[in-house]
Amino acid sequence: MNTTICKSGYTSTIRPPASVTDAEKAANAKSYGYTGSLHDAEYGHLVSLELGGDPNDPRNLWIEPPSPGHKAGAGPNNPKDAVESKLHTAICSSKVTLAAAQSAIVTDWTTAEKVLSIS
Repeated sequence: MNTTICKSGYTSTIRPPASVTDAEKAANAKSYGYTGSLHDAEYGHLVSLELGGDPNDPRNLWIEPPSPGHKAGAGPNNPKDAVESKLHTAICSSKVTLAAAQSAIVTDWTTAEKVLSIS
């Protein structure tokens, strides 16, 4: 993993450019019936790139609306991102396996830290 997800800057080498993802994001939002501001929604990965998720698989991508109480126009504010970062740190410090982290995030990101005993 030192040459992939645990290598600094790795995700920038596999992340598709906005010229590709902007159109995908709009189509994805439409397919889910999302009508909110695309500026405030994140085109997110179920398994994030920093957790080894596929950057282009449509089964791993969907529109993530902003959290309740989010100030309109402020851009995405996804609390799942902080959980993903903690899991990434735990993987790269050998506290949890990649498979366990991916399973926990897919099952329920809101409980992933508790399930994996990460705080």
